[in-house]
Amino acid sequence: MNNNEVLLKVEHLCQYFRMGRRDLKAVDDVSFEIKKGEVFGLVGESGCGKTTTGRSIIKLYDITSGNIYFKGERVGAGTRSYKNAISQARKAAAEQIKALKAELEADEGKKEEVDAKIKEIKENLREVVRENRTQIREANLSSKKVDRRHAEKQIAKLKEEYKEKFAAVEGDEAATKALQKEFNSRCRVAKKSRLITQIQMIFQDPIASLDPRMTVREIIAEGLIINGIRDKEYITQKVYEILETVGLVREHADRYPHEFSGGQRQRIGIARAIIMQPEMIIADEPISALDVSIQAQVINLLNDLRERLGLTILFIAHDLSVVKYFSDRIGVMYFGKMVELASSEELFKNPLHPYTRSLLSAIPLPDPRYEKKRTRMTYNPIAEHDYSVNLPSLREVSPGHFVYCNDEEEAKYKEMIK
Repeated sequence: MNNNEVLLKVEHLCQYFRMGRRDLKAVDDVSFEIKKGEVFGLVGESGCGKTTTGRSIIKLYDITSGNIYFKGERVGAGTRSYKNAISQARKAAAEQIKALKAELEADEGKKEEVDAKIKEIKENLREVVRENRTQIREANLSSKKVDRRHAEKQIAKLKEEYKEKFAAVEGDEAATKALQKEFNSRCRVAKKSRLITQIQMIFQDPIASLDPRMTVREIIAEGLIINGIRDKEYITQKVYEILETVGLVREHADRYPHEFSGGQRQRIGIARAIIMQPEMIIADEPISALDVSIQAQVINLLNDLRERLGLTILFIAHDLSVVKYFSDRIGVMYFGKMVELASSEELFKNPLHPYTRSLLSAIPLPDPRYEKKRTRMTYNPIAEHDYSVNLPSLREVSPGHFVYCNDEEEAKYKEMIK
């Protein structure tokens, strides 16, 4: 990609779900960036956290901790890490004070020195608590602040746009009144606009994600109505345009979801997403429930829309051969962690993490001779890694190629690339 502008940035994203007394770590410390105009593929086996990552980005879930930035603005922030920092600081301070008091009991002559140290520990604790509570407040308010700033920018743009228009019709009372009505209508929509609506999602199951009691017209137009658009004629025209854009016809607008095939239902889901004129789409396994021939049609449609509308796409899938064809860069997830991240070409040329290599070994080819000799690699994390002493992290082993590894593995992977 020639464009280096980062559209979406995910920092240390954690999404935990409470399971009784313990947490289920669906996504655990995942970080990546998506550049404007590119397709970023996210792959891994079922249950590894791909869909949860997508849903967390679009704020269908309140994230546990980490930050999500879209167009440079923080649209999502978790507070667990700050609460944990306060808890750990209090625990550490309590242990230090207990040790100092034990020291004082052994030698009462150190009372002044011990009191000074305890005072210093308490002051440091107060500073840590104050700082982290400020971060918690900022995280809770960040979304509201972003939405308010975004609405204000949209209204400012409209005022600038209509300044010349009002000047052009000055003196014409009827034209001014009509223009004022149009301006007020667009301002009402701008006030309701949210930055996060510029990210839309295509869901995995096309039948479960469409309301069976709503017509296709109502399903596709719902986003426009929520955003405050009241002009029925405009809404109908937009629905017809979008239906034709995704390969359907106007007559389909008054039908219900059950009257369509799987591929057509997925096209309706795509239409619902792009009618909002998003800058980014999260495609959550949009082809996994479809026949192979229909899969190709949907992929080609997404490719066409990407070129025509200048979309950025986060493409979630478990079929590596499809992801290779469609994606510019690929991130591989396993058990809630990002284990490898590289360009599509680099990942298939130099797969480094054992899990990535096992995924690639499972791709079938339409060649009977090759298939007879193909040996599948099995990934066993307990046998492959020893993280008892040296803990792993996501590291850049070559330019643009990141692998989740520790020091010894990093040296080994760098040797493999040479």
